[in-house]
Amino acid sequence: MKKRGHWKLLLACMVIVYFVAFLGSIFTTPNVNTAWYDSIKPSITPPGWVFPIAWNILFFLIAISLYLAWISSKKNQKTKIAFAFGINLILNAFWSYLYFGLKNPAFAFIDLIVIWLSIAMMIYITYKINKTASYLLIPYLLWVSFAGILNYLSI
Repeated sequence: MKKRGHWKLLLACMVIVYFVAFLGSIFTTPNVNTAWYDSIKPSITPPGWVFPIAWNILFFLIAISLYLAWISSKKNQKTKIAFAFGINLILNAFWSYLYFGLKNPAFAFIDLIVIWLSIAMMIYITYKINKTASYLLIPYLLWVSFAGILNYLSI
């Protein structure tokens, strides 16, 4: 790939990742200020304004990680990258549907465990290709770990 064409790939990574974020927000946004959520929200939940900031930073890091892994990978590694990030992003959007759309924290928690495993898989795969790409995913793993605690406490 030509160097000057990398900006298109970076843009594509951003669009893909933020599209998934948008899908998740369809279920999340209308339900965060509801009596249902207030009734199950753990006392250690950060203020509401923290979540969009944290998730925007995390989605940015995920997109950059995807981009770096992709441009650093060999042809035979691209399928693994696409699979790992694709599965993770689908699971991420599905969590919002389960938790906020279906109002089912127990099923969402199961999904969150699989999300956590998929992030670990992303880190493992990208580490072999581009260490920076793997390091950029560590905040995502940590945040999802904290989200797992919140999710568990809301069951």
